[in-house]
Amino acid sequence: MKMKKIFAALTAAAMLCGLTACSTDNNSSDPAAGNAGGNGDKVYKVGVCQLVQHPALDAATKGFQDVLKEKLGDNVVIDVQNANNDVPTCATIINNFVSANNDLIMANATPALAAAVSGTGTIPIIGTSITSYDVALGEGWTGKNITGASDLAPLDQQEDMILEIFPDAKKVGILYCSSEPNSDYQAKIIKQELEKDGVECKEYTVADSNEIQAQTQAAVGDNCDVIYIPTDNTFANAAETVKNIVVPAGVPVVAGEEGICSGCGTVTLSISYESMGRAAGEMAYEILVNGKNPGEMEVGYSDTTKKYNKEICEALGVTVPEGYTAIE
Repeated sequence: MKMKKIFAALTAAAMLCGLTACSTDNNSSDPAAGNAGGNGDKVYKVGVCQLVQHPALDAATKGFQDVLKEKLGDNVVIDVQNANNDVPTCATIINNFVSANNDLIMANATPALAAAVSGTGTIPIIGTSITSYDVALGEGWTGKNITGASDLAPLDQQEDMILEIFPDAKKVGILYCSSEPNSDYQAKIIKQELEKDGVECKEYTVADSNEIQAQTQAAVGDNCDVIYIPTDNTFANAAETVKNIVVPAGVPVVAGEEGICSGCGTVTLSISYESMGRAAGEMAYEILVNGKNPGEMEVGYSDTTKKYNKEICEALGVTVPEGYTAIE
């Protein structure tokens, strides 16, 4: 199933309004906001299950929290729990939210979403930082208690970026965690696109963070001209490890999102995770206060921006054309 709608209205509204992951947040960012358009003294309980702490997921959670606090003030209690990259912990967190009779669950990253879907068929679920809902959940999930936002930047445009910045590249190494279905999906599409253009590709997969150093060294040792890393939670949490190998070796990395690019990459076609989180917050408000059915709300895709890592580009002598913004 192909989703094409962009969160234009929601994102625009979210950007007009204006905590990294932590435990229960009971303080209103704007006490005067009260319960705008709400149900009297109703206090909504919202649980957030975030897979792991790193800049992209943190930004999505922050954006989500900010919108609900701006709109509902003290009439919302948001309990943010971090699973520390442990999938079974996601299930435990979700089960606790269900037992607490939460009004809504936000699942930040694919394993968190999968745990939420397994944990409840009645409490509304909003996903964020999900590359493909079809890949994450399989067919037949639409029309149920699930909606959310995708962090997928167009893969054909990412492939164009690789060839734009590195036109002489003959071999591209693709690094990702094989236990993350969305990473595997992106890697396969990028490989197909590059091979259509006559570029040799080789995949280097890791089962967990313990294998990142060895597989990055293998890609460098195989004389890859460029390394591509998709949106991948395992690599996002270990970008420094990659940087310490690829920069001394002079091998540039093209990243699927800004967080990885800021840690070890040269360029990226990325979305704003905070804007995505804010859009998810707008959706949560519509569900909680206005009674919208999540099963009838389209999954949204955010606008993309071309960005570059100035420090690493300068270190590797990479010339970035016009139209790219430096990562701050």
